[in-house]
Amino acid sequence: MATVSSFENLSHPTRSELRQFAELFMPLFQASSDEAKRQAVAALSQCENMPAAVALFIGNQPIEIAAPFLAASKAIADDTLITIARMQGAAHVKAIVSRDSLSPKVIDALVALRQTQPRSAAASAPITESPAVPLSPTPTETNEADALEEQRVANEEALRERLLGLAGHLGRADEDRLGLRTLTDIQEALLVRFARSREAAHFATALADALSASRWLAERIMLDLSGQQLATTLTSLGMGFLDAVFVLERLYPHLAEQQHNVTRGWMVLDALDPEECHDRVDAWRRADRYTYKPEAPNVTPPQETPNHRFIRQTPPQRDMRVMGRRYR
Repeated sequence: MATVSSFENLSHPTRSELRQFAELFMPLFQASSDEAKRQAVAALSQCENMPAAVALFIGNQPIEIAAPFLAASKAIADDTLITIARMQGAAHVKAIVSRDSLSPKVIDALVALRQTQPRSAAASAPITESPAVPLSPTPTETNEADALEEQRVANEEALRERLLGLAGHLGRADEDRLGLRTLTDIQEALLVRFARSREAAHFATALADALSASRWLAERIMLDLSGQQLATTLTSLGMGFLDAVFVLERLYPHLAEQQHNVTRGWMVLDALDPEECHDRVDAWRRADRYTYKPEAPNVTPPQETPNHRFIRQTPPQRDMRVMGRRYR
């Protein structure tokens, strides 16, 4: 209920907050008592925003728990309602039908679902007295039970696949790095090692190598003492989340402070959108290529004239020495 109450207080939850709630809610819900489940569902029925995976999860609960959510929640998408109606029985459909308003899309789907259901043989058969109840199930009853069990297993599998699919839309998969600049295992290990020993100069060299950029750009990123620019860079390069948290906390000790049971470094990284990080780092690298002239091979340089327009920038070594002393 504390998790639900915290979520209720978010008038406009971000994608990160929706993902966090989905990850926390479902395991907590499954471990709760039936009464706690009913209270949580009743509270969430009043929320206007809801992760699609959570809405589908609640809607597929037993009807005594899911009924108020199916009947009142404004956070359930039409496609989710249709999926629940197809996967569950008449009781869930009845709860959906009791909603204040239904879209034409949902109505058409419910009508089509009704038409495709076979009429019950018991409803059409004449009523006769049965003198006795058989002591063992007949072959027909056994076949029907097997069919129902197979249908239940199929429904559970379909629900699992649906939840996985919806969860995938909450954020890009971490392993999906196609076409993106990605740290090698050696580069990541070096960055973690230099962060552990707080060797800022060596860390800047390794970061420049990972970015295929100038040392000047790497140092400028590190000199943002909020840690935001380095967090953006590590996210773009695909560093593991826990390793990135460790790096930030070692280079910027104030990010190791605890807030809401996690560190500030954790919160900085968790709030970042990977796509935005990729775009920002790409922009930094393009600007670096335009402004920084790499050191020429070891040949005799030509005599410069007073009108020479391009001057190679020298990395601000003094600034990095200051940073290294600051965090020792």
